Amino acid sequence: MAKKPRFEGSRKSLFLVSCVKSKLDRPAFAKDIYTSNFFNLARKLVEKNRADWRILSAKYGLLDPGRLIQPYELTLNAMTIADRRLWAAQVWHDLSPLISNYQRVVVLAGLPYREFLIGELKRSSAEIEIPMEGLRQGEQLAWLSQQ
Repeated sequence: MAKKPRFEGSRKSLFLVSCVKSKLDRPAFAKDIYTSNFFNLARKLVEKNRADWRILSAKYGLLDPGRLIQPYELTLNAMTIADRRLWAAQVWHDLSPLISNYQRVVVLAGLPYREFLIGELKRSSAEIEIPMEGLRQGEQLAWLSQQ
């Protein structure tokens, strides 16, 4: 039997999944607009665990998966450090009221999406998990595929 991921269990979890470059070319719900293999595997993992989740969007910040959005071309990789700090501050502003509802926050996002957010998360009462930390892109896809 496969080993269960560390974040499974009875503890209420919130997953944070980063946006991706590959998107539909028309308006859609946030959960449907992102089309990459990474995003689809992350979404499958979240839904398999019946967990709450939010998308970390470079344009929209903290994004409810059910929100209707327009496609966009923006990535944190293209932002200055100052802009990434501002982005993280806005995400934290929107996320902090939700944190007390969760015992665990699982971050499925690369370093640019968590670098200035993780400190705030770690100061919250929730347990923070970054299960793919240190994995390269191909390793992340393999890890997600195995869950």
